[in-house]
Amino acid sequence: MNRALVVDDIAAERERMGKILRAAGWAVSEAASGAEAIERARAEAPDIIFLDIVMPEMDGFQACRQLAADPATRGIPVIVVSSKCQRADHVWARALGCRELIGKPYRGEQLIDALRHAA
Repeated sequence: MNRALVVDDIAAERERMGKILRAAGWAVSEAASGAEAIERARAEAPDIIFLDIVMPEMDGFQACRQLAADPATRGIPVIVVSSKCQRADHVWARALGCRELIGKPYRGEQLIDALRHAA
């Protein structure tokens, strides 16, 4: 079974994304911060990571940078899901190696499409 890591500091967002991904047949684990995302990615080696940008302590861009620098996690596709979705955010996400940026509020189909394109 494919595994996704959902990272957001808001529990309701993690729950919503998790529900959509589980309905699509994915196993889902969650992290509430960028630092926790890095730990879980190293420990669990998920097939994809859905990552928020705006989080306290370590934001999603910082986490993405660390994931890309680590040989153990650099191959994991990262999809940013954030309310920060201006053109500059898309450019910055791509520059850091993220596959895609999905703006909040999002539709479930956008997450499912991201799964297809990230493979």
